[in-house]
Amino acid sequence: MVMRTQALQQQAKTDPEGFWGQAAEAISWERPWQRVLDDRQAPLYRWFEGATLNTCYNAVDRHVAQGRGEQIAIHYDSPVTGTAYGISYAELQSKVARLAGTLQAQGLTVGDRVVIYMPMVPETVFAMLACARIGAVHSVVFGGFAAAELATRIDDAKPKWVMSASCGVEPGRVVAYKPLLDEALNQAKHEVQGCLILQRPQCEAELTLGRDLDWYQAQQGVEPASCVAVAATDPLYILYTSGTTGTPKGVVRDNGGHAVALAWSMKAIYDIEPGDCFWAASDVGWVVGHSYIVYAPLLVGASTVLYEGKPVGTPDPGAFWRVIEQYKVKSFFTAPTAMRAIKREDPDTTYLRSYDIGCLKALYLAGERCDPDTLNWSSEQLGVAVIDHWWQTETGWAICANLMGIEPVEIKPGSPALAVPGYQVEVLDEVGEPVAPGSSGAIAIKLPLPPGTLPTLWQNDARYHAGYLDRYPGYYLTGDAGYQDEDGYLYIMSRIDDIINVAGHRLSTGRFEEVLAQHPAVAEVAVIGVADKLKGQVPLGMVVLKSGVSLAEETLYQQLIALVRAEIGPVAAFKLVSVVSKLPKTRSGKILRGTMRKMADCQEYVVPATIEDPETLDLIRAALNRMGYGHAKIEERID
Repeated sequence: MVMRTQALQQQAKTDPEGFWGQAAEAISWERPWQRVLDDRQAPLYRWFEGATLNTCYNAVDRHVAQGRGEQIAIHYDSPVTGTAYGISYAELQSKVARLAGTLQAQGLTVGDRVVIYMPMVPETVFAMLACARIGAVHSVVFGGFAAAELATRIDDAKPKWVMSASCGVEPGRVVAYKPLLDEALNQAKHEVQGCLILQRPQCEAELTLGRDLDWYQAQQGVEPASCVAVAATDPLYILYTSGTTGTPKGVVRDNGGHAVALAWSMKAIYDIEPGDCFWAASDVGWVVGHSYIVYAPLLVGASTVLYEGKPVGTPDPGAFWRVIEQYKVKSFFTAPTAMRAIKREDPDTTYLRSYDIGCLKALYLAGERCDPDTLNWSSEQLGVAVIDHWWQTETGWAICANLMGIEPVEIKPGSPALAVPGYQVEVLDEVGEPVAPGSSGAIAIKLPLPPGTLPTLWQNDARYHAGYLDRYPGYYLTGDAGYQDEDGYLYIMSRIDDIINVAGHRLSTGRFEEVLAQHPAVAEVAVIGVADKLKGQVPLGMVVLKSGVSLAEETLYQQLIALVRAEIGPVAAFKLVSVVSKLPKTRSGKILRGTMRKMADCQEYVVPATIEDPETLDLIRAALNRMGYGHAKIEERID
């Protein structure tokens, strides 16, 4: 059943140059490569050494040149502003070329950095592509990000210019960006040469004389820029991800490998071809937005959806289904947390019945671990294949997935399926030896990583080595823990530091979450390990209930405790559980388990800059207090 997938895995393993050289034929190159894989500086590998290309040309201009300029490239849909319209490939080419010319007129050239601090509007996509067009390196930072966090990224990337907007629009509020940008520029040690500001009518900004230019006024009379060929190994963008030291890590993405891998993935994983409509309901501030809102769909000549809204509340839990019907979305990608939000607000999917989503062939989930209950509920309600797949900011595209465009294989709830060709995934013990099927360990990927993954961190090879390569020489450390079954299916159970030790028994918090999510009243759950003098650690659960649940809390708690005892056993020592109305999450939907654990154990913690709603931490603090955690000394917590 998986013969073709296994054959591709073997080909990519034994002949990576042949495999990726063939995949690279889907990309237009200015000059061919001298080496497909350059391993002369291993473990720092480079792909398509000697080749030149332009990513913007591949994503925009070549489709126009092939006579498909009238096809819609971007469906912009903003329920928060009541705006929706389509942008053809020809229109996209014109807008991007003129914006790129504006950047050139300000002195920007190949290798210069540009920070993009903007909301989910078409101009943000234009900005990314305009940088790519002239060989400048973009670094997108979430619009509305805290000034101090923006300042650290400015100091690290050292951009010549910042492209921003006057505001972002969110359900029920408008967030002024310009004051945050001004404060960040005041805090930053690095001085930028100028800012290009998009004025939005919901909250126009006062421009700083001598530094700020109006987005559209600056483009008047400017000559459109042509595509500038750059080396395949030159950086396309820098994307910052949180670091354990509190200092953000700048993940580098190159031009050549990125274009090849993303173009290959669109057909192989998502079954998307030219003219199809693909929607990734994410944000361009995240890697999903970079890869699958902007670059991958455009590289293959598909239509992409740019959505400025939420899964619920803009205006209701039927928002996603309306978009899918309206734009004839074939493959839909979102985070499990979005599906859980819909399930919580509309557990019987009443809103879904108002829409015809027969165009939808598959739902793809990623961004956090997908519990089997969420996958099964989504599949039952939508009537389509639900594909869990696993990847990271660092990899830029899927490590494990079901190759729906090549050979759909059995869906095993709880698993993102098999390693994608190009990734040699292994589960290792503490000394770096592979463990037996079914045994848990650290998930690592044998080097070299395939094209499209990070070649290093921005101007910090030493940190790349220390954070990813040094623990297991010859491997990339993912930071995730889990196991593989006899069929090679991978199961991601937690981050390495989310394995808890209960009286000598190593247990995954992900397994607890799987069990608790089975309860019919539970919409969402997070489990952390908290310090216990007697057992070392014990599990503590926070659950969010579905709308309309009237079960008494004490009854629910007893049922949940009994469920864990039945599924995992008495060794789990599961007695601590509380209902909360919301869980603290990042803007991408990742639950802040590490922060919750520090709160419970009275450790110092920093509120992450990426948190969606800081007030959710107050809910967690109150719940911990009810259970005797968060303030009492650890040694006093003995039953």
